[in-house]
Amino acid sequence: MTFRLKRRAAPRSWTVPRKGTKWLKRPGPGPHAQDASMPLLLVLRDVRRIVASAREARILLRSGSVRVDGQVAKDLDRGLGLMDTLSFAAPLDAHYRVMRDRRGKFALISIPSTEASVKLGRVRFKHAVKGGKVEVTLHDGRNLLVPAGSAYRVGDSVKLSLPEQKVVEHLRLAPGALAYVSGGSHVGELARVDRVEVRNSSQPNLVHFKEGFSTVKEYVFVVGQTSPEVTLGEGTDR
Repeated sequence: MTFRLKRRAAPRSWTVPRKGTKWLKRPGPGPHAQDASMPLLLVLRDVRRIVASAREARILLRSGSVRVDGQVAKDLDRGLGLMDTLSFAAPLDAHYRVMRDRRGKFALISIPSTEASVKLGRVRFKHAVKGGKVEVTLHDGRNLLVPAGSAYRVGDSVKLSLPEQKVVEHLRLAPGALAYVSGGSHVGELARVDRVEVRNSSQPNLVHFKEGFSTVKEYVFVVGQTSPEVTLGEGTDR
């Protein structure tokens, strides 16, 4: 089934011209929400210009030379979102990470091949399951089982090895942590966490930074302690 979206209704985060053909491909159901992802076809054809048409994109995928998060990509509808890795086999032999720039638009950041096998995930939910274990849900829809009593909290991040999805490191949302801002007026910036303000009301919790600004907790993505655990691109390094 083909999903289409009018170009003028496309999210502002998409790096596609506002004028052109009337219809664009809509991201299919997947790990990211539709307004927080960009379909693989548009990334290949309109952003990186690796192919000139959807037909060429399908041929490229059938060759098995395109991988998303370490797995062979088979669907052009597949939505790419924050922190996803995109890899191309030889002769392209290139690797990218999906980030947001200072304007809030999706950007592909070139990364070394060693980083294509790791990914950062932000803990969105945490709840108990049968068997005395705890399940944590990451920002990209992944569910991980961890032992009961684990120190994982909503807002923390984990460093995963791909495609095994093994937790390599636990990055806590705590004072002094290095965080990437994924939304709001400071999108695309790196800052040091000063404190987390828990508000006992319907208003969202806030994270205050040592740089003198604050944002809602949902926009805070811990990426390291002293330095980022992965390459985040130009303009975000401190």
